[in-house]
Order: sequence, then structure tokens, then C-alpha cells
Amino acid sequence: MVDFSRDPTARGFFAPERFESRVYDCEVTGEIPKSLNGAFVRVATEWLYPPRYPHDSIFNADGLVAMFRFRNGIVDFTERWVHTVRWKNDLAARRQLYGLYRNPFTDDPSIREETIAKPYLRTLANTNILTHGGKLFAMKEDGPPYELDPETLATRGPMTFGGKYRSETFSAHPKIDPVSGEMICYGYEATGLASNAIFLYTVNRAGEVTSEVRFEAPYVSMIHDIAITQKHIVIPVFGFETSLARLKAGKIHWAWNAKLPTYFGVLPRGGDAKDIRWFKGPLREMVHTFNARTEGEKVILEAPVGESNPFPFFPADPGNGDPPTVKRGWHVRRYTMDLASRSDGFTEEILYSQPIGAFGRIDDRYISLDNRYVYTQFTDPARPFDEARAGNLRGRVTNCYARFDLHGHGMSTYFAGDTHSLGEPVFVPRSATSPEGDGYLIGIASNLAEMRSELVIADAARLEAGDVARVILPFRLGSQVHGNWLAGDHLAFT
Repeated sequence: MVDFSRDPTARGFFAPERFESRVYDCEVTGEIPKSLNGAFVRVATEWLYPPRYPHDSIFNADGLVAMFRFRNGIVDFTERWVHTVRWKNDLAARRQLYGLYRNPFTDDPSIREETIAKPYLRTLANTNILTHGGKLFAMKEDGPPYELDPETLATRGPMTFGGKYRSETFSAHPKIDPVSGEMICYGYEATGLASNAIFLYTVNRAGEVTSEVRFEAPYVSMIHDIAITQKHIVIPVFGFETSLARLKAGKIHWAWNAKLPTYFGVLPRGGDAKDIRWFKGPLREMVHTFNARTEGEKVILEAPVGESNPFPFFPADPGNGDPPTVKRGWHVRRYTMDLASRSDGFTEEILYSQPIGAFGRIDDRYISLDNRYVYTQFTDPARPFDEARAGNLRGRVTNCYARFDLHGHGMSTYFAGDTHSLGEPVFVPRSATSPEGDGYLIGIASNLAEMRSELVIADAARLEAGDVARVILPFRLGSQVHGNWLAGDHLAFT
């Protein structure tokens, strides 16, 4: 019997959805720009069966992938589960077999021996979705990516890159160099649970692995995202820790430790493990990055950064928590690592006083290059929000998108409405040759009043003007982690 009553997050707008769907010719308000030819794809966390432990992380839910396919001003919608090994096993058993987030020692006895030996079999492919080398794949950083059919979203199976990708895990945020077409990807805990090994790979345009570098981080930590420049790779290490003893004790995988420093590993592209230089500084929370660039001997990184634990479901162990005076929330910050200096420290600047959300994006055509604009979501206290409808979103509503100008230091904003909460924004260029910033900002809005989801489309250069169009779904979507825009020529769409 399916019973979600023990799950405190399965309420209101984010009560379990648990179905696949297809909507032809979606309802639209406004007018879809004719230049939008392609697809917005997103992956959400959704429980097929209730979690075994009520205090588990939502990151431990199954992957449910959705696609909004744009053609000639018309939008079709498809949503399907990622059929991972784990999803198939749960469906066959008609119950949840898997325990706490990234802890196989808490799994059902019927599978526990196998998942301890091969923890990558527990992956859910629920965090990000991308295309490279003509393949569409969903990712989660505890196992291999899963390839999906680009037209139907049917699961084709785990990707192995011809057997040359040897890490047990795969990054949630690989970076694609717009100049070379290469994908820089990696796996941490690459040799097994709580291992300190990181395997870093370069994959060419054709999807073939061309290089592998193996090294270790200063401590075992969550490395959710990286940044690349044309000359370097930047690897942030911060704040979370784990150990095999912790997992054997039946605890959730990560614990926040406010006593740990932040490290940035800087590796020359084409370099080896001996070439990494680690820069060290005070604790910061850097789950995501915006972008990075190399200027002479300096590597410069911008990111949405906070100073405290971003995930309440990964609490600190006794004595390792944040002091009461620690700052909360995120800001647009800049970090500079000087390769010509003998110091192992880095410099930090807060570029805007405006608090922001944790999700940050740029025009992906400028990854590794000097970019001007960054985009994120935030909560504007000056904008009204209907608190009575917030439900389990109270305190977590992000009702605005922002564009920050890193060159001119200006900010423009888009307001979704007084009953809407916004997910991660994605930038779509007006055309392949449009200058930076000329295009659209799109993202999912949770309409709490109508209990439905809407894909909002705004002119990225005129955010204050409001919607260009909205795609209306007649139901709710699950909590999105990440999404991306796929131009019509990226995949063989029919």
C-alpha cells in the first residue's frame, strides 16, 4: 500500500505527482516567439514510492524528466520517468527498497549486499539534463548518466562513453566549451563510497573521452559544480563532509561542518594531477557557479555564494553547526586566484548587496569566456506575495528573476505574480549569432492559486516588461532541480 503520510514534504503544491503525461498544443497566453525552435528540458525529483525514512532528502527521489517542445509557435509537452535500475527494482517490488540518500547500508536486506558493493546502482538521474555528442542524458552525481530518446524521453540506459569513462560517478554539472565543443566532466567519490578520489575527463564533440586526470581533494566533500576557463578548471570544495564510518552508522550521506575551510582547486586544462594548485579561505557555501575566466595569471570566478548550510536535511553533527551570527542567503560574489602569487589564499568581492537564490545561469555560449550578464531568481520583499497560499513553500518563495550586469553593475528584474514561485531561470539566445543578453529568460513558475505549473517566457533585455508568453499546464509539476534549452539543431528532432 502506498502511503505518503509520514513524508512532511508531501503536502500542498508538492504532494506527489507520480504520473507520466503528454499534452499536445499546450494552452498559451501571449505569443510564443517564432525564433524559439527547440526544447526546454527539465528534470524533477519525484517519489515513485514513499521514502523509507521521513527525514530523508528530496534529492533521494526518482527522476521525472519533462520536455516542452517548441515548433512554429506551438508547444507540446511530454513527461516520463527515468527508468534507472533503482526505479525498475522498486516498481517490481511495489515498494521503496532504497534507504537514505547515498547510504546503501540503510537499504532493504534484499538488495543491500549488492548496493554496498556497487553504490552507483542506486543513482536516480534526477539532477540535470544535457545534450552532448548527439545524445540526451540525465545525470545525478552518484552514478552514471542515463541516455534518453530525444523525441519520446524513453530511457535507453546508462552511458559508458565507450568504456573509457572509469569513474563510478558522474558530475551533475559538466561544462561544454563553446569554442572547442569539448565537455569537461568529472566524478567525485570516484572509486567508491566516501573515497577522496576525483576523476576528471575531457570528452570531444563526438562524445569520445580524450583525457583522464586522477587526483584527490583536500577532504571528501560535495563537489556539485565546477567552472572552466579557456586555460583552467576550477574545482570548489566546501563545507560538507562524509566518511565510511558515518554511513555504516546508518546516517545520511552528508553532514555540514562550519569548521571546514573552502578550497578552490585550479588545474590547467591539459595538465596533470601534479599541476593542481589549491587555494584556501574561510568557509563558504558554493553549490553552483556562474562562470570563470583567465586574465593573465589570474583565474576569476563568479558564483551565487552563501555562508551557511543550504540544506536542512544535511544537518551538522553536534558541535559543528553555524554560529548564530552567520549570514544567511546568497549573493553574487567574485573570487580571484592569483597564480603568480606565493600565497594560497583567494580574494572575495560581494558584487551586489541584493540577496539571491542558489541557482545561477549565464548565456551558455559564453561558458569559459568573459561574460557580462548573470541570471538568477530571488525574493523581492517589496513585491506582494499571498502568504496564505504559500503552504509548505512559506519562506522559500522566489517570486522574481534578476539579470545582473557584471560590467555596468546594473540590475533588472522580472516579477512572476503574487501567487507564483519561480524555479531556476534558463537563458535562450534569440538566434545563434545574437549578442550576449539578446534573447529570452524562461523557467517554471508554480502557480499556487491555480495549483498548476506555467512556463514563463520573458525578454531577457526587458525583464521589467513582464511576460512575452506563458505556457500553461493543467496540472502541477514536481520540484525541478535543473533544466536546459536544446536548440532545434542539437538533436534529431522530428
